[in-house]
Amino acid sequence: MIKRERYMEQIRPFIGNELVKVLTGIRRSGKSVMLELIREELLMSGISDERFISFNFEEMGNVRLNTAEALREEILKRAASISGRVYLFFDEIQEVTEWERCVNSLRVEIDCDIYITGSNAKLLSGELATYLAGRYVEFVIYPFSFAEFSELYQDVISQTSQSDIFTKYLTIGGMPYLSNLRYAEQPSRQYLQDLYSSIVLKDIVKRNSIREVDLLERIIAYIIANVGTTFSATSITRYFKSEKRTVATETILNYIKACEDAYLFYRVKRQDLQGKKILATNEKYYIADHGIREAVFGGNMRDINLILENIVFMELLRRGYSITVGKAAAKEIDFVCEKQGQKIYVQVAYLLASEETITREFAAYDGIRDNYPKFVVSLDDFDMSRNGIRHMNIRQFLLTSDWD
Repeated sequence: MIKRERYMEQIRPFIGNELVKVLTGIRRSGKSVMLELIREELLMSGISDERFISFNFEEMGNVRLNTAEALREEILKRAASISGRVYLFFDEIQEVTEWERCVNSLRVEIDCDIYITGSNAKLLSGELATYLAGRYVEFVIYPFSFAEFSELYQDVISQTSQSDIFTKYLTIGGMPYLSNLRYAEQPSRQYLQDLYSSIVLKDIVKRNSIREVDLLERIIAYIIANVGTTFSATSITRYFKSEKRTVATETILNYIKACEDAYLFYRVKRQDLQGKKILATNEKYYIADHGIREAVFGGNMRDINLILENIVFMELLRRGYSITVGKAAAKEIDFVCEKQGQKIYVQVAYLLASEETITREFAAYDGIRDNYPKFVVSLDDFDMSRNGIRHMNIRQFLLTSDWD
């Protein structure tokens, strides 16, 4: 188990205070492990594990606690025998009906420090969330970055070059459990296929009461085939029409939103860099884990330019950037990234194999007159930086701790 220190740095300032700590993210991205790391940190600070109360609500043994009232009664009963502050850990809390009422009540009734995880972005939206308004802090947990993957991979399979590890990462992705399978190809593929089915059935179909599962799967297949490609819901409507199937654009938008809520996809809007405004049409989508794409649909190496872009996007997201696609006249910049008043620009390419390609990728910045860092990232090992624009090998870029 690796320490995932980037997340712990974010969570640590809130350990022990009255705010509810909420960890969200795609199923099996490591949220339960983060709860374990928090427990370890508390133990190291001198807190006795007798003061911990933990539940995973996907375990059959906890089905009886799937209502706010039942869970509250159980916690109060257990807390009565504990002296001092109680530390509550609730894994996959969305399985408990009206869980917000229970958590809010416990905050008032007992001296407690609460940590919860969930696999849906709607976890803290809607009417019930008003119970916790202003009383929680949220952290999104993503699949392994290349740095995390590389660290664990070298523990499992020693003396592997960074280049070979990245090639593995390109096809297998960053789901943490893969290390338990020693990254073996067939077991890993089976695990990711089953994980995908679980996300679709439990986190999308069941949670949103979707009846047309075949339509949902076809929409997902379309988006996965077009990760990093500009398109709109209307484009998907036309695609279905060409296949003699009429689907309302609103239905497509609702199904895509359900996928976003399950953290399967991330939507990126386009920004007119000259007019300083967000464009209303033709957005891009990226998948949370490119290994799922390979396991279920294949083609990662065939579409390697799109997969590299997907990997860079997810890394930018992990590091807390707000991301848009930049449009400057007829040219497009893959990622315009802002965080705490700072900005970086990132252009992603497969290989800068010709002078024409080099010119095209670097020329994307011709209309950008500010002095924020600008990058061209590719698989090339030779540094081709020019005109104040920094070129980096993608492995180096992903492993660099600070791009500023």
